[in-house]
Amino acid sequence: MRLTILGGGGFRVPLVYRALLADHRHTGITEVALHDVDAARLDGIGRVLAALARDVPDAPAVVTTTDLDTAVTGASFVFCAIRVGGLSGRVLDERVALDAGVLGQETVGAGGISYGLRTVPVAHHVASRIARLAPEAWTINFTNPAGLVTEAMTAELGDRVIGICDSPSGMVDRVLRAIGADPATTRVDYAGLNHLGWLYGVGVDLLPGLLADTTKLQSLEEGRLFGVDHLRELGAIPNEYLHYYYDAAGTLAAVRDAPQTRGEFLLDQQHRCYASLAATDDPLDAWLGAWREREATYMAENRELAGAGEREHDESRPAGYEGVALSVMRALARDEPARLILNVRNRGTLDVLDDAAVIEVPCTIDAGGAVAEKVSPLPDHAVGLVQAVKTAERGVLEAVTTGSRAAAIRAMAAHPLVGSAEIAGRLVDGYRASFRQLDYLR
Repeated sequence: MRLTILGGGGFRVPLVYRALLADHRHTGITEVALHDVDAARLDGIGRVLAALARDVPDAPAVVTTTDLDTAVTGASFVFCAIRVGGLSGRVLDERVALDAGVLGQETVGAGGISYGLRTVPVAHHVASRIARLAPEAWTINFTNPAGLVTEAMTAELGDRVIGICDSPSGMVDRVLRAIGADPATTRVDYAGLNHLGWLYGVGVDLLPGLLADTTKLQSLEEGRLFGVDHLRELGAIPNEYLHYYYDAAGTLAAVRDAPQTRGEFLLDQQHRCYASLAATDDPLDAWLGAWREREATYMAENRELAGAGEREHDESRPAGYEGVALSVMRALARDEPARLILNVRNRGTLDVLDDAAVIEVPCTIDAGGAVAEKVSPLPDHAVGLVQAVKTAERGVLEAVTTGSRAAAIRAMAAHPLVGSAEIAGRLVDGYRASFRQLDYLR
């Protein structure tokens, strides 16, 4: 079977291939097709993958192409991890927002809206080619903003597109370890949108005990990031990205005071890494060093602001998004039911959103696809935020469909981290001036 990776020259592709090498007999993958618009990046990542496979005699073959149709044709699985505009686009997302006095993180707030406005049209095109050339393929979407892009792709692919993110599974894993609960048998209430979810129930009333235990709470990244008192007020453990909402002013100040934005750091690191991959005789070592640096500095401003200390990074623990992706493929390919937190259509799971809304929620997944599990209603404090962000996402979809600048401004203004029509107008016009991909907005 063929696994096609769109964004195949991306920095994290070796994580997927490394996980696949350890598990390809269970997924049945015999060939990996890497697609990217940048041939040089494909070559560099291809060298890393060859190094990973050096001592694996039955490793899946790797082919590379810059032609989308060639990559997609014959695929059983399509892993979508594209970045429209590249990291230089992320830098512009951040800087335009900061110039307007708001946060510009790539999936949260103004930056996420801009990223969505230029990514959704490409996602529709990609989905249409998959639907035509590989109609039986399962598409696993990691392209950010992941929930929004997954919802867009359902227009062409229906339930054969599933969105993934490693943040919820990582957080749940940490919480269950702290409690001492068995992941295989412990039911959890986790729900919301991508990068906007809460863990608000664990097993048979196990969460209150954790919230009452200061030592255990402080052992969690989330306890250090949000603070013990805040978690107790919420009665829940928030996804780490909610720090952008809960301390927007502090985070904005921290980002402004930083010597460079996250996008600028990653862009500089990427240039150094890919240059090294082209020049070194040991591309795997060069890539590993860059990956570890990237992991250690993830959400650095938020953790420094909160005094949360070093990010937990244990390479012996289950992998991040690549582990989620492989678990999804294994369940689909072998019809082995698994329980994973995924991005799927609501279909009545959360009564505060309509059925077509893509949400992030525990699912049972097997050869028939992913089905959302029943969860308790969202906490009252989460409802308004979820509805507001979904309204912003729907505004993006409307703007892409209609080409309406006014719809884009409404989407921007609807987001809680913007909240002003005047600022939203400045942001949309600033992004239109920065990105040729937004020329369709009139």
